[in-house]
Amino acid sequence: MAPSPSRTHPRPWPGDGQVVVVTGGGGGIAREFARQVASRGATLVLVDLRAQAADAVAASLPGTGHSVVTGDLTSRADVERVLATVEAEHGRIDVLVNCMGMTSAERFDERSVESIDRELTVNLNAPLMLTRLAIPLLRASADPRVITVVSLGAIFPLGETPIYTASKFGLRGAMLSIALDLRDKGITVSSVLPSATDTRMLRQEALDGGNAFQFQDPPQTPEHVAATMVKLLDKPKIEAFPKPSESWLVRAALLMPNALPRLMPLFRGKGERGQAKYIAQLRDQGLVDDEGNLVE
Repeated sequence: MAPSPSRTHPRPWPGDGQVVVVTGGGGGIAREFARQVASRGATLVLVDLRAQAADAVAASLPGTGHSVVTGDLTSRADVERVLATVEAEHGRIDVLVNCMGMTSAERFDERSVESIDRELTVNLNAPLMLTRLAIPLLRASADPRVITVVSLGAIFPLGETPIYTASKFGLRGAMLSIALDLRDKGITVSSVLPSATDTRMLRQEALDGGNAFQFQDPPQTPEHVAATMVKLLDKPKIEAFPKPSESWLVRAALLMPNALPRLMPLFRGKGERGQAKYIAQLRDQGLVDDEGNLVE
């Protein structure tokens, strides 16, 4: 039976016995979120194309009963198979976390149309398709939640990564609308909008010469972003920013979009220095080899 639309969340999220499905389950943010909710007694289902990475995360989690389902979430057939597996094993989803994503440092005037389609599909279409097809399993929960990892790039244009920006602008708007629509239908929908986070994706983007603006400050840790996500379980709201001060800065800048061509060069130098420092730190930590390749 679907929960009452009028329910509130007066107490912290219980955790114990909750079935939590996390996409991009082998990634850095997903790993830390999974660890934090598993420590509260949740059972994790990690979904990822990279079975080895997801298996390593599952093996590291406290508690028992965690599992990995391999699937390409851009494929409807795979999404339906993943959800059928979850249904057979658990019968419901208490929390669905959309954490998969990609970016590319290829410039818009140089990249292929096929690569544009791929990035939009991974970052925008796939989480929307999964969330829609997961609705029956969410409705089987007494208190269903959806948390989507968006990006601060969803409210500020990044010149070097326009397709990532487009996908995140779209994902943010969709999740805001879905949150309003499903609120009175008993499903709580939230989004987290992190700025640059020290994950494999950011490391590769930095090496590929991606957007330097995001390195104004040192990247935050995946643990910090995950903690913000857990707070959304304890005290739900539609959106949360791991670094609220950054969110106010970029939103203020976007009030004057015609000024962006003049404003952005003011930050470029600091960002490029921050990016170079970040890459140097990766080398010092042994995460980049002598040929400049990311070490897994």
